[in-house]
Amino acid sequence: MTCAFEQQRNEMVACGGLNNLCYIYRTDHGQVMRAMSELAGHDAYLSCCRFVDECSILTTSGDSVSILWDIEQDESIMRFVDHTGDVMSVALDPNSPRLFVTGSCDSTAKLWDSRVPGLPLMTFTGHDSDINSVAFFPDGKTVGTGSDDSTCRIFDLRCTMSINIFRSAKIVCGITSVDFSRSGRILFAGCGDFKTHCWDVTSIGQLQQHWTLTGHSNRISCLGVSPTGEALCTGSWDTLLKVWC
Repeated sequence: MTCAFEQQRNEMVACGGLNNLCYIYRTDHGQVMRAMSELAGHDAYLSCCRFVDECSILTTSGDSVSILWDIEQDESIMRFVDHTGDVMSVALDPNSPRLFVTGSCDSTAKLWDSRVPGLPLMTFTGHDSDINSVAFFPDGKTVGTGSDDSTCRIFDLRCTMSINIFRSAKIVCGITSVDFSRSGRILFAGCGDFKTHCWDVTSIGQLQQHWTLTGHSNRISCLGVSPTGEALCTGSWDTLLKVWC
């Protein structure tokens, strides 16, 4: 259900799914046969994982909990508990990987500090249904969310409020995944209608600039912008990955 690539040394990948485990594999071996680590601690499916650095990783789960793990020791460092529904997504602050945001089926997104145990720093409300995906704006000052209520929102960490909402009368299904262009000008949203919806984040209200990328023949399950900002990759239930330039 999820996978992640460690981008500092480029030597590890992680994945997880319905058996509640997170597996870590090394990519610097000629032939990968078995996981170097199996992280067990969740009580439900693994929904998302993201490397913090080469020594630690964050996981989220249908058990409503997020866990920070020590990869070398194969043990949890800290558990983050405040959501009341499945935690579907996690994103790291690009300026401080110790800060991260989670999105949940309880319709909220929460900002956490992995150095501070206990309650989240902020809780963002406004969606009417499950939040399936979260992504930090490139400057780390705002967060984008995508929800089953067919909308995307941008929340400002400085005022803990929604500062823009993106919707279209043409969207009648849930938003499955979101990401920003490298400049932050465009918000990309994968959708259950087989399309990737794109918005200019500087436009508001009835003046919102909205367009779509079409080509998949089934639900778009994930998307991401390359670190260089030169391409967008979308993954779909049609078993295809498409790269858009």
